Amino acid sequence: MKKTILAALATSMPLMAGTHAVQAADYVAVERVPADERNGVRIGYLDCRVGGGVGYVLGSAKEVECTFQSTVGSKRTEVYAGAIRKMGVDLGFTTESRIVWAVFAPTAGYHTGSLSGIYQGATAEATVGVGVGANVLIGGTAGSIHLQTISVSGQVGLNIAATGTSMTLAAVN
Repeated sequence: MKKTILAALATSMPLMAGTHAVQAADYVAVERVPADERNGVRIGYLDCRVGGGVGYVLGSAKEVECTFQSTVGSKRTEVYAGAIRKMGVDLGFTTESRIVWAVFAPTAGYHTGSLSGIYQGATAEATVGVGVGANVLIGGTAGSIHLQTISVSGQVGLNIAATGTSMTLAAVN
């Protein structure tokens, strides 16, 4: 009986070793990509001044003036103008506010005017005296630019908003 078990083990060991060798040869190393690289390359910051105004029950529209500061390549600065429109619950009023976004693109290549276009996303804000909010917008050149809020400061008023948001930007020369 012992000889049978030993013989079975002796004949199966090379087969099992061969199977593992083939599996190891077929293994493809998968490199984990950091979150920033999966979602694009941070190409700079967009600093926007948003005009004050009144939020009506179903939305609002405010003018924006933005400055883009590149963090790659020649580190250029560009000026953009446009409007932010909110559709949804937007009640109250605010004075001029400031929003700073991190700008992500599919590659580090940036061309003059690349941020021009329509961005869409969501906004949540609460203001009693001094307020805060969060915005995430996607759009720009062929819908490939992502704007992620870094900070909101200087918003003063009495306002609450939970809306779908669109922002239109055009390069100012």
